[in-house]
Amino acid sequence: MNALIDTASWILLAGGALLSVIGGIGMLRMPDFYTRMHAASVTDTGGMILMLAGLMLQAGLTLVTAKLVFVMLFLLITSPTATHALARAALEDGIEPQVDHDKR
Repeated sequence: MNALIDTASWILLAGGALLSVIGGIGMLRMPDFYTRMHAASVTDTGGMILMLAGLMLQAGLTLVTAKLVFVMLFLLITSPTATHALARAALEDGIEPQVDHDKR
């Protein structure tokens, strides 16, 4: 049973790390500010959820797991809120989204 939990935990940790790396690559490859920000925020939140879930499996039912749950809830609230605030500030500052007229 312990080997099964360890395997599941490492799969979640590796998946979260991979998602975070994909988000970093997306930030480099996307054409404008808004798509870069979207790539970073979505993969950041998903990677965080997977990595914290893997850590929770490693910790078992302890006080550490409860603390990780609170960290996850805090990040699930603050990360999208910060992304929204950043996008709104950029739009109010005059940074326009790039529009591809060929696909309209």
